[in-house]
Amino acid sequence: MGTSTDRSGGSGGAWTPLKHAATSFMHAAEAGRGNGTPARRVLARHVAVLGGAGGAVATARAGRAGAQRLGAVLAGVAANGLGATLTERGLGDLVGGDRLSVLDGLCSLVAGDGADVDGQAARDAVLDVLDEMFPAADSWDDLDAVRVDADGVRHLLELFLARYVYNRIPVIAERLARLSDPAAAQRAEADLQRLVESLVHLQLPDDPLRVDWAGPQGRRIADESLRAAYDALAVLED
Repeated sequence: MGTSTDRSGGSGGAWTPLKHAATSFMHAAEAGRGNGTPARRVLARHVAVLGGAGGAVATARAGRAGAQRLGAVLAGVAANGLGATLTERGLGDLVGGDRLSVLDGLCSLVAGDGADVDGQAARDAVLDVLDEMFPAADSWDDLDAVRVDADGVRHLLELFLARYVYNRIPVIAERLARLSDPAAAQRAEADLQRLVESLVHLQLPDDPLRVDWAGPQGRRIADESLRAAYDALAVLED
């Protein structure tokens, strides 16, 4: 629970209402009360800390690039399978490899090494996507047998963006880590993640398998999807 993207943050300005909301969310989770209103406050107030919806999108470099790279990988797997996609992306040495090596290579391909806060948010999001994409694949044959269709590509890209947005929320993981009941903390985190997921939708002009993810079209889709999500989050408290 929680990621290395979490941080205690600054003070004053937009940080104060966010920290108050995060503490209220923590108390609601600890008491087992419904946390819908505190969750909405956390999500709405963290957008201001990122500079409003415009600032949040402008600084989402790892999320934007990651969505484009992930879109290209998923489209490749859908069309030609994992082995051919790895080879095309310069990772042919991973063909036939074990689960850990293959998924680590895919994660680095999509999100880099997570050297900064934004990059780690994207890397953690990719790990969640790969866990869902390959839930029971242990051997190379299991991994290579996985296929995705257009709906699967859309779902996994939306999951990536939702988890990336969630991972960028400051303070919340630190607050939840204070809970004495790990199960309560996990439930609260899951509730918050589901709320974010409900607001993230790809702004697709057509079939995701026909998108030029590496080019301007892919960048526009990532930007518009992030902008729509942050616009929706910013007004949750209203």
